[in-house]
Amino acid sequence: MTVTGHYASVRYLVDDVRAAVGFYTTHLGFTLNSGAGPAFADVVRGPLRLLLSGPASSGARATPPEAAGAGRNRILLVVDDLDAEIDRLHAAGLSFRGEVVTGPGGRQILLPDPAGNLVELFQPADRS
Repeated sequence: MTVTGHYASVRYLVDDVRAAVGFYTTHLGFTLNSGAGPAFADVVRGPLRLLLSGPASSGARATPPEAAGAGRNRILLVVDDLDAEIDRLHAAGLSFRGEVVTGPGGRQILLPDPAGNLVELFQPADRS
């Protein structure tokens, strides 16, 4: 297996590449790395490269129809203050899937992107 670059890459199938790029760059701190018209773009945040594949992209076309919808998998973004992030994103007009869940490892909430793919915002538990 060949390893290239310094990113961990995740592919999300999206209905509208431009809307997805706007969502991730405006609300979640990603930057646009490259774009190929309405078919594909990739955005990066730290070591994460998110491949946004529209319906015309080769990545979307290679996906079997029964697996084409948004799934139960999600990327996880660590935040310092979950409540402040929720307030900021609500103020931007975004809504969440479910409520905050608290467990021994911390607190989390799910944020759907424009295509329904989930982003988990996670605040680790204080270990001090």
